[in-house]
Parts: sequence; C-alpha cells; structure tokens
Amino acid sequence: MRRFFRNSLILLFPCLFLAGVLYVQSRVASEPASSVAAIPVSTTDWGLSFQTEGAAPIGNATVEDLAKYDAYYLGDTSKKVIYLTFDCGYENGYTEQILDALKKHNAPAAFFVVGNMIETAPDIVRRMAAEGHIVGNHTYHHPNMSAISDQAAFQKELDSLAALYKETVGQDLPMYYRPPQGKYSTENLKHAQALGYKTVFWSLAYVDWYVDKQPTAEQAYAKLLPRIHDGAIVLLHSTSKTNAEILDDLLTKWEEMGYSFASLEDLPTV
Repeated sequence: MRRFFRNSLILLFPCLFLAGVLYVQSRVASEPASSVAAIPVSTTDWGLSFQTEGAAPIGNATVEDLAKYDAYYLGDTSKKVIYLTFDCGYENGYTEQILDALKKHNAPAAFFVVGNMIETAPDIVRRMAAEGHIVGNHTYHHPNMSAISDQAAFQKELDSLAALYKETVGQDLPMYYRPPQGKYSTENLKHAQALGYKTVFWSLAYVDWYVDKQPTAEQAYAKLLPRIHDGAIVLLHSTSKTNAEILDDLLTKWEEMGYSFASLEDLPTV
C-alpha cells in the first residue's frame, strides 16, 4: 500500500508541475499587451513598426519616454520637415558625392562618425563641418554600447572620439550621439544625458549598408518614398553607392512632395 501511495505521488508531481506551467502561460497570454510590455528590458535594439503609409512609425520607445533622457527618434511632426542623418563608419568613396547633393539642395545633415572615419578621411570630415553640417558622435570604436554598464568606460568611447575630432577640425564636437547598431539600454541613455549629449535614433531607414549587395534605385525609392512622414529623422549610410547615386534625385522627389530639410539643432524640446 505504501509502495502504491509513493508511486502515485511520483506520477502526480509531474502532472501538478505541468498544470502549473500551463496555468502561468494562460495567465500571461490573457494579460493585456500593456501589462506584459511593462516588464523592463535592460538592453534592446532600436526598432520601428510602420502601420500607415505616410504616417510616423511606432518606435519601441515613445517620444515622451525618450524625451526624459534627451533622446529622439522623431522631430517636429507638425511640419513637413525632414532631418537627414548619415552613419559614417569609414570612407568608401561616396561621401563627397553625398555632400555635393546636400550642397545643391541647401540641405543640412548630421554625420555620425567613428574614429576610423576621422583618422582616414580628415579632409572630408573638415568639409562636413565647413559646410555647416553637424558631425555627431558614433563612438570611437563602434562597440555594442549596451554591453558597457560602467560610466567611465562609456564616457571613454565618446570622449576619445570628441578629442580626435577637436584635434582634427579645431572645433568642439557637437553634442549629438547615436548608439552603434541602435543597441541601447536605459543606463546608456542616462550616461549620454549626464555627459550632455542628445541621443538620436531614427524614424526611417532601409537596408543600405551591405556594400557588396547594394539595393537598386527602385528598391531604395520603394522604401524611402512611401514611408516618409512629417518630422522624419532619416538614417542613411554614407558607405552606400546607391545612396550617393540617388541622393540628388531623392531630395528632389521629397521636395516635390512638399518637404523641406532641417538641422538636428531644430529638434523640438519636449
């Protein structure tokens, strides 16, 4: 009898455990999305959801939440204005063509550079500054900054880039920061804010960074034209051959849609 009772318990425990798991899963599945989303995530990749053509996408953090840390992914959504930004990991032979197109359209832009860009193409970086563009901080080595929790280590990545820029250009680096690969954490946002930086994400980008697999002009337009929206912060890569070739025409098309171009210095204060 004791053996029967003991064996019954051995069989019963897994059943009870499975029932408990299923109960918890059913509770989570039935919770409202806002309740589940409230669970904090320490590290995340910046992401967007485009739901309506011509309307601003939904980011994985709200404008209001980002504003607490002097961070942005949208500009002034009450105006047909675009904020052009370029990530510059290195010089691939196309940045001057991009600068020519911006100059033709009198369009200000922000170039987020890393140490390699300043070291290998100092004249181009000096040209960016001389023509009135913002040169922003994309860190010295382009690491995953969300993996750096130490304030001093975080600061060193930004300070090293800022020091190299001042040595090269003779000016202080503008206080705009973009996390490499869009990887960030709340602690990163706090660190950047404490150093006086505005963190700048984006509300429109497309896959333009594969040097050996560049999109066609038609593929680029298919992403960049229908998804443009008021207050868009556009991310393009200066290493892209396609971007260099289409930029003049792309800016013309956006102007024909009624858009003008603004500097990150004109971002609204929330």
